[in-house]
Amino acid sequence: MSTEQPKHQFHVRKAILPGMAAIAIFLLFYAMMMGFAIMHRHFDSSASKVGLLILCTLLLVGVLGLLRMKRWGWALVTGGCLCMSLKDIYLTTHTHDPRFMIPALLELCFFLYLIRTDVRERTT
Repeated sequence: MSTEQPKHQFHVRKAILPGMAAIAIFLLFYAMMMGFAIMHRHFDSSASKVGLLILCTLLLVGVLGLLRMKRWGWALVTGGCLCMSLKDIYLTTHTHDPRFMIPALLELCFFLYLIRTDVRERTT
């Protein structure tokens, strides 16, 4: 009986969690809706259009990285969820419109899900 290690080491890739896939689908849908809103001229200034297009592109790149289980994709999606939640909280406090609290709480739940250690450890 020898204690040699086997010659062939298999790299076990951890699968994506269902919550991570749901967050990715939500963010893809969100970026798509923002892109359609920009194309149909729902924003007045060109500076806001450019800024929103950059944010949508970063979200899409982050989602693709998250689906490939990359750490940079996880970081972009986590930061995006936190920024979207803070944006909706800001809109709630300044417009006194409680409709913005529902997406703010949903995006905050996404952020809290993504910062769990078992989710964070799955990305490489």
